[in-house]
Amino acid sequence: EWCDLNLIMLNPRLLRVRSALMRQCMAEFLGTLVLIVSYAEVFIPLKFYLQFFVLNDKYLRHRVGFDFSSGAHLNPAVSLCFCILGKLRWGQLLPYCLSQLLGAYVAAALVFALYYDAIMDFSGGVLTVYGPNETASIFATYPSEYLTLGGSFLDQVVGTGTLLLCILSLTEKRNTPAPPDLIAPIVAGIVLGIIMSMSANCGAALNPARDLGPRLLMLTAGWGTEVFTCYNYWFWVPIVAPITGALAGTSLYLFFIEWQLPDEPLEKLPTISTISDSIKQSSTMWEKGDELKATHL
Repeated sequence: EWCDLNLIMLNPRLLRVRSALMRQCMAEFLGTLVLIVSYAEVFIPLKFYLQFFVLNDKYLRHRVGFDFSSGAHLNPAVSLCFCILGKLRWGQLLPYCLSQLLGAYVAAALVFALYYDAIMDFSGGVLTVYGPNETASIFATYPSEYLTLGGSFLDQVVGTGTLLLCILSLTEKRNTPAPPDLIAPIVAGIVLGIIMSMSANCGAALNPARDLGPRLLMLTAGWGTEVFTCYNYWFWVPIVAPITGALAGTSLYLFFIEWQLPDEPLEKLPTISTISDSIKQSSTMWEKGDELKATHL
């Protein structure tokens, strides 16, 4: 047994997952988890600290959420649009979405464990969705009291549509694209701008996995079914509306940008590089290297 353990430590390739799709899903899971946790780390302390200075902190509680979308997808709406554009195979869509949802769920569980004492102290030990000491909005988005159903749906459509329009435009090589090394920070700035400018109504979810994953965690962690039934079963809006908005943003991109640019040979058509693509490419190079070594021996 010790020999087997030493062999694994000396040869990490024995732990390598052979399935390229599985490795891509692992990247989606880990990327979603890290980004949600890191984003929550910034805003959750503000909820508790500012409560001492602001008597009505409803603005903070209803509008601060954690979300991020990147070239690694990390967002089912982005993955769906990439499938429509031919940048991702349809067979990869469901595994990607499930990986993103699981990553969001585990991230919410980690945040809950990390801030458990603070959450219980703030809420008085009662986990609720309503009231001055509610804590559900730490993990998921909820509408403002003045907002109608149609207004909240439109809010999510516009926000996610803007996000997809910007992401796709940045990577269009026939339209003076951003340098590859700057795309990630530019997208981060776009997301931050959208959250700051469009989060007043219902938190700017922009991402179905970002909202549904933590909501499922709350269902199992003590908040109960109220996280789904509150505000007249509003939970479906941050799931359906971002997908609708992503499709709308993709349509705008195709009509106003891609279809209006001069044609290029097929081999020069732009591609959207993702972390998952890099994993697949490195896998191919690794496997080819193994074949060459075997042939040489």
